[in-house]
This record gives sequence, structure tokens and C-alpha cells, in this order.
Amino acid sequence: MKTNIAGLMSMIKDYEEKLILLGNEIDLHATNKVAQELSGKENILEDYKDDFNKELTLYEEIIKRITYLKKVLYEKNNEFKLSDGRSIQEALVCNANLHKLKSVYDNLLTKKNSKVRITEVNNSYFEACEVNFDVLDIKEKQKKVEDEIYYIDFEVSKLNSIEFTIDE
Repeated sequence: MKTNIAGLMSMIKDYEEKLILLGNEIDLHATNKVAQELSGKENILEDYKDDFNKELTLYEEIIKRITYLKKVLYEKNNEFKLSDGRSIQEALVCNANLHKLKSVYDNLLTKKNSKVRITEVNNSYFEACEVNFDVLDIKEKQKKVEDEIYYIDFEVSKLNSIEFTIDE
């Protein structure tokens, strides 16, 4: 079957969603309901043994399929290279950290100088808070990080569309 990384991630997501639903069904069908009379005679009210066995077998097959698909995904993420030589996996790790750094820069840029008048019984003064960093320097760093994030996203997006074959 031909696919690409984006398609592969979509397949994995679909299978994982099926597992959630199937897990609920397995849980519901894990027990049978039996009426037990005082004499010891039993009447089966709800028999889910066949359903349970089919669902559990399917669950195990889907787990194997997800394992295989994720193995392929991780291999491709390490095999495909950005134009700067980094693997997709390296770029994804870098991008995650750049997003954290950008968040710090964004937060710093919300800081403003302030001045508050404090009045006490015998004294009055201003309490001033001043940013202790160069705002323009932080804005420049923020812009560089944004550009790097954009570059990585663009390069990874291109690589995610490369087709390859996987086992069905």
C-alpha cells in the first residue's frame, strides 16, 4: 500500500480510536449474566463469550498493526532529512523546544514598566517596576525563533508528503 507520513499518522490515529471503542466493547462483553436458582440450576441470560473472543482477537490484531505502523513512522522520521541535514525526528524535537522558547519570549514581551504611588501615614513615595531586559533584543530573538519554527514546519510538511510503500 502506498502512503506518506501524513497518511500514516492518520491511519495510526484511526486505529487508536478503534481501540478505544473496542476496549469498551471488550469490557462490556467480559462477563455473562446467569440466573442461578436455589436448586443450583443455571440459566444463561446473556452469553457474550463469542463476542468477547472475536473482539479480543481483533484488539490484539489492531495492536500489532499499530505497532508496525508506528515502527514505520519512526523509521521514516529518522530516514527523511530536511535540507539542512536534520532528520524529521530531530526537527520535531527542536521545534517543540523552539515553541517553549517562543512562549517565554511572548511572555516577556507582555511585561511593562509601571509606577505606583504608595502613601503611608508619614511618608509617600513611588514604587517603580522596570523591565530589566532589552525589549528590542527580545523581539529580535522572538522573530528568529518564529522564522525557525516556520522553516521547520514547512520542511517537515514537504517531507510528510513523500510516498512510500507499507505492508497491508
